Amino acid sequence: MAENTYDAIVIGSGISGGWAAKELTEKGLKVLMLERGRDVEHIKDYVNATKDPWEFPHRGGRTQQMIHDYPALKRDYPLNETNLNFWASDKDCPYTEIKRFDWFRGYQVGGRSLLWGRQSYRWSDLDFEANAKDGIAVDWPVRYADIAPWYAYAEKFAGISGSKENLPQLPDGEFMPAMDMTCVEKDVAERIKKHYNNKRTMIIGRTANITVPHEGRTNCQFRNKCWLGCPFGGYFSTQSATLPAAKKTGNLTLRPFSIVTKILYDKDKKKATGVEVLDAETNKTYTYNSKIVFLNASTLNSAWILMNSATDIWPDGLGSSSGQLGKNLMDHHLGVGASGSVEGYEDKYYYGRRPNGIYIPRYRNLFGDKRDYLRGFGYQGSGSRQGWGREIAELSIGAELKDALSEPGGWTMGIMGFGEILPNEKNKVTLDKNKKDKWGLNVLAIDCELQENELKMRKDMMNDAAEMLEAAGVKNIGTYNNDATPGRGIHEMGTARMGKDAKTSVLNKWNQVWDAPNVFVTDGSFMTSASCVNPSLSYMAFTARAADYAVSELKKGNL
Repeated sequence: MAENTYDAIVIGSGISGGWAAKELTEKGLKVLMLERGRDVEHIKDYVNATKDPWEFPHRGGRTQQMIHDYPALKRDYPLNETNLNFWASDKDCPYTEIKRFDWFRGYQVGGRSLLWGRQSYRWSDLDFEANAKDGIAVDWPVRYADIAPWYAYAEKFAGISGSKENLPQLPDGEFMPAMDMTCVEKDVAERIKKHYNNKRTMIIGRTANITVPHEGRTNCQFRNKCWLGCPFGGYFSTQSATLPAAKKTGNLTLRPFSIVTKILYDKDKKKATGVEVLDAETNKTYTYNSKIVFLNASTLNSAWILMNSATDIWPDGLGSSSGQLGKNLMDHHLGVGASGSVEGYEDKYYYGRRPNGIYIPRYRNLFGDKRDYLRGFGYQGSGSRQGWGREIAELSIGAELKDALSEPGGWTMGIMGFGEILPNEKNKVTLDKNKKDKWGLNVLAIDCELQENELKMRKDMMNDAAEMLEAAGVKNIGTYNNDATPGRGIHEMGTARMGKDAKTSVLNKWNQVWDAPNVFVTDGSFMTSASCVNPSLSYMAFTARAADYAVSELKKGNL
């Protein structure tokens, strides 16, 4: 094989990029995986994973310098000293906010697979059929039956713990043993189930934390330090799972510090020929050639790469012939819910620091329920006891305070909604030709906001949370409806949607770019709608499916 030439190039090394590399290498292809950030080696580079809180200079908090250096990241919980090196630099990688959008990125090998919340849920046909039934955007070109076997395939390898519940809106999967609910969660779940006559259900979260040893990985140790990197491999990440599998084949070449600036396109063959890369350390430009390209740079960065590509044929970029490239940006809206105190369990506690919570699946606009908005929401939360960090109003200093803090505090129960955002062409990204990043590249301009449908939904998300907790006997309930800025869910979706028609979508049902069939996009940008469940399991399933199809077509000579 000629130098700089591969069977496949994978752009990005996060959840979907790692899966693409695994699948393609295991099928015998020589694969180059390009990552714009630094390498992070499993275990060795998890420098804070075994530190205790008091080993950090500021107890894990944030400094004034960090607040100054990270104007976007500071807006929410991600800015802290424990894993700052896993978050992209706002200074080096700025973006333009036509409307405020909180874009929290992880630029390193593994991407945000080192940082994700790990909640892993299947979509149902209620989700895949929703656009068609509601007359919103375009119809998905697939249905649950097309993806179900790939969900199972992804679950078996990634390792998802959870409970089978037989819920039509939340299909069961291939689960490892579920984590336990706390005694308070079990009580609240039983009361909700009884009060609503089984129409609302509270279950343990389905999470990509393994509960039994799996694929050379050690089961979750209940440390709840996942976002520091797990030296046990207790949760699914590129480093713990897909990268070792890809390396094992001997078919993978990994190149960090490689910013892909464009996909190279041959207008005569109507196919991509490879990519152009800017070395992030030397600023030198390189070209790599391949038969197929998998674009997995994360939703917004994948849109950016497509917009930078084939502009001599399509001024708005590769995949823009439909006019849909960069449009229909989605996230999940959150920051709304309720919490309160629970009495009567002062003699009960729980084991360890469970890195998981409870989940209340969607029930609005389903099974005869009809609201003044479309779609719905689910809740995530937990019931736990307060610890040494709590405030005790009567005690502010001295031995009595220390004694009191050595005992657990009261039980609390809280739930927060995750609501669906509808696809809307008004929510979009474009290239800002007037602003550049550290490497002299034009940055993205983001124009996205919640629309009327989401704002109506949030009222129910708050009121329903309080109503359910009250029905479950929770006391002193307080509600909140905080900042709903898009991006805060860190579930960016859309900008290169799938569809049935090249005139109205960027990708076909196999995640191929209509304008370049040997380019596959399988990160969040392909999403045609958002559902209300966490999306990463769907990225895994669609990526495995697309890779299987790509190799099959390659062998047939169709690519």
